[in-house]
Amino acid sequence: MLEKLESLRARYEDLRREADDPELYNDPARSRAVLREQKQLRPIMEIYEAYLKAEDDRKGAEELLSSRPDPELRELCEEELRAAEAELARLSDALRLQLLPRDENDDKNVILEIRAGAGGEEAALFAAVLFRMYGMYADMQGWTFERLGATETELGGFKEVSARIEADGAYSRLKYESGVHRVQRVPETESSGRIQTSTVTVAVLPEVDEVDVEINPSDLQIDTYRASGAGGQHVNKTESAIRITHLPTGTVVECQDERSQFKNRERAMKILRARLYEAEQERQNAARASERKSQVGTGDRSERIRTYNYPQGRVSDHRIGLTLHKLDNILNGHMEEIIEALTAADQAAKLAAFSEQ
Repeated sequence: MLEKLESLRARYEDLRREADDPELYNDPARSRAVLREQKQLRPIMEIYEAYLKAEDDRKGAEELLSSRPDPELRELCEEELRAAEAELARLSDALRLQLLPRDENDDKNVILEIRAGAGGEEAALFAAVLFRMYGMYADMQGWTFERLGATETELGGFKEVSARIEADGAYSRLKYESGVHRVQRVPETESSGRIQTSTVTVAVLPEVDEVDVEINPSDLQIDTYRASGAGGQHVNKTESAIRITHLPTGTVVECQDERSQFKNRERAMKILRARLYEAEQERQNAARASERKSQVGTGDRSERIRTYNYPQGRVSDHRIGLTLHKLDNILNGHMEEIIEALTAADQAAKLAAFSEQ
């Protein structure tokens, strides 16, 4: 581990020297890459520096003890030694965590897609509830939450809805949300008071740049049509809505929220790039199936990950066995406890796998 840390420290120093060179900023792409890598390494370097200081403190206390000091000084040295050893143990765990293979998408923005599953109108209504929950969570974090497009139902639900979330580290916090979310409640449309179970599918995709996904324009079929709302009511009379079909994969993206055809096309391309990138990631992850067994959930959209039970005011995450009787709080965007628990469980699983290697 120390060998790896020394190698990273040498790399960090190289990056610092490069960042201090004014010539670097004549090349915007290179300067962004250098500053991004430097930012990624900074946390582990700060922990490593603290580790080296604790190691020096430990050695200093041991040297003093070996000189057979008087009883009073000896007691002080023993106390310093215990404190240094405890700090070394804590920092060693923190360094192992930092050295775990890093998800290259963690710092990226997010394309969030929510689709109603089984349950008809009730599923569409709950899709709207989840969309609101993620929007409120993003707002609490100070993130930018921008609706990209939606297909609404007459009762105010969503057959599908998408959003862009802009913030450093947004993907690292929300990536565990992908999967099937199940709701158990008495539907607003139900007069008999019978509890219904419905499902909603959530996909959290990292937003990618054009350079990350190469799309040949000749592979795209782009159609325009008039945007419309629930029940076929026209939002406008111009053909501003966009449908983009990626012919090699059959992936279809539609956007109609904006009155500008250009803006709808721009949004649709963001979603398309994210979907194509995710498909390639899934292909690579399938080839590394053993590695994914150590992660919390697979990110598979068919995996049932969570149940929201209204009669009991309960939210249960099935991957880590977490149950919280805080349904209203969570649906109002207070998701931090769930996200922290999922992150901790994933890190623990990866640390265990790392220790076995």
